[in-house]
Amino acid sequence: MKISASYLPYVFYTNSLAFIMRYYKFHWNESRGDQYDSWGTSNWYIEVGEDLYPNRQIEIYKNGKKLKYSNDKLEDEFGGLSDQKFDESEFDCEQSTEQEFEQHWLQ
Repeated sequence: MKISASYLPYVFYTNSLAFIMRYYKFHWNESRGDQYDSWGTSNWYIEVGEDLYPNRQIEIYKNGKKLKYSNDKLEDEFGGLSDQKFDESEFDCEQSTEQEFEQHWLQ
């Protein structure tokens, strides 16, 4: 895993409690293996809370299709927000930033 020297976790405050968000990105070098296989490979961006569960997730496919999931939209006909704790050792991922994540989220 590559870690940027400028990486700092985002701290979110609510009701005097602090929640640390972490951001990761990785390239999935395989196609989906389903009826949407022609979308190609994908880049994933994950926002992870202190409990290590994804809060928000973005999948951007080679053909330009973008899927976004959060607690407000857990799933659709194409997939859904991961319900497993994020284990960075399972992926060749890099830590990302809140700014990079938000840039993709808002597009």
